[in-house]
Amino acid sequence: MPASSPLKRSLVAAAALPLLFGALAACGYGSSADKDDAGKVTPAANGKKLSADSVKIGYFPNLTHATALVGVQEGLFQKELGGTSIKTATFNAGPSEIEALNAGSIDIGWIGPSPAINGYTKSKGQSLRVIGGSASGGVKLVVDPHKVPSVDALKGKNIATPQLGNTQDVAFLNWLAGKGWKVDAQSGKGDVNVVRTDNKITPDAFKSGSIDGAWVPEPTASKLVAEGGKVLLDESDLWPDKQFVITNIIVSQKFLKEHPDVVEAVLRGSVKTNEWIGAHPDEAKASANAALKKLSGKALPADVIDPAWKSIKTLDDPLAATLQAQADHAVKAGLLKAPDLKGIYDLAPLNKVLKSLGKPEVGDAGLGVK
Repeated sequence: MPASSPLKRSLVAAAALPLLFGALAACGYGSSADKDDAGKVTPAANGKKLSADSVKIGYFPNLTHATALVGVQEGLFQKELGGTSIKTATFNAGPSEIEALNAGSIDIGWIGPSPAINGYTKSKGQSLRVIGGSASGGVKLVVDPHKVPSVDALKGKNIATPQLGNTQDVAFLNWLAGKGWKVDAQSGKGDVNVVRTDNKITPDAFKSGSIDGAWVPEPTASKLVAEGGKVLLDESDLWPDKQFVITNIIVSQKFLKEHPDVVEAVLRGSVKTNEWIGAHPDEAKASANAALKKLSGKALPADVIDPAWKSIKTLDDPLAATLQAQADHAVKAGLLKAPDLKGIYDLAPLNKVLKSLGKPEVGDAGLGVK
C-alpha cells in the first residue's frame, strides 16, 4: 500500500510497529498472564475425523477476535472439523500466544500484527505463517472533551496507551511526531505526556482524571465514551480505504505441513463465521458477548458493546499491504530494524477455500511463500 503523498505517508506512519521484541502485547490488550482454558469442543456426531485427533486454537477474549469468539461459540469451526475436536486457550498478551505456538501448546491462533511479525522475524522465518485475516479497525483516540476540545488542545495533556512499544503506543507516538510534537519514546515525556496504562485500569484512570484521554482499542475506547469521553480520532480514518490489519490468523509451520486438511477446515470455518457475522450482526454481537461472559465472567453492557461492535470489521483478507506499510514506516521512523517479511504469508489454503465458496481470492503483497 504505497503512500501517494506526503500527507498519506504521514498518516500511514501512525500505525508503525513496536520497537521491542519479547514484551509486547497483541492488539494493545495489556501484558497480564495468559489464561489457558483447555476448553474442548465436542466433535460433531458421526463426523469424519481429519488427519489430527484435535486442533488447539488460541485467541484473546476480546472483540477484535470476534471471528474466533463467535466461531467457537456457534460451533461453526467444529462443523467444518467433523470428528476432529477443538481445544481452546485464551491469552491476554501476544508474546504468550507466540510462545504457546512455538511450544506446540496451540496450533492455530488469532493474534495482532506486531507479535506475528516479532514471532516470525525472531525465529528467522521458521516458526509461523500468517494464513488469513480476521479483523480491521477498532482503535480510537478518546478524550475528555472539557480538557481536550480539539486536537491542538492535546499539548501538555496526559494520554494513555496500553503499553510501552505496543501497536497503539507506537501508532500514537508516530501520529504525534507527524503533528510536529516531540515525545521521548521511552519515558513518554514531551509535548504530550504518553502514560502507559493497562487497558483494565484505563477507564478508572480516565474517570479519576489522572489521564485526559487514551489511544486504545475496543472495547476500552467505548468504555471511555460511556464515562463521558469523546472520540477525537478513529485510526481507520488515517488509512486509505479505512482498513488496516488488527487481527490475523497464524499457524505453526509444523502443523501446517503435517495437517493441511485441518488448517483448511479451520479456515473454512473462519470464512463461514465472518459471512455469518456479516449476515446476522445483532445475533453475532450477542454471541460474542456470551462468549466473553463465559470467558471473563462478565458481559459488556449495551452502551459499550454496541459502538465497539460497529467499529470493528471482520474480514478474510489479511490486508497484507497494510502490514508491510506498518513495517516500512516504523523503519523510516527509526523504531524498528528492517525486518525480512518475505514468506510470512501462506494464503494458498485460504484462497482454495475462498474459491470453493465463490469468493474472491486475496493477495499477500509479495510477502508470500515461494
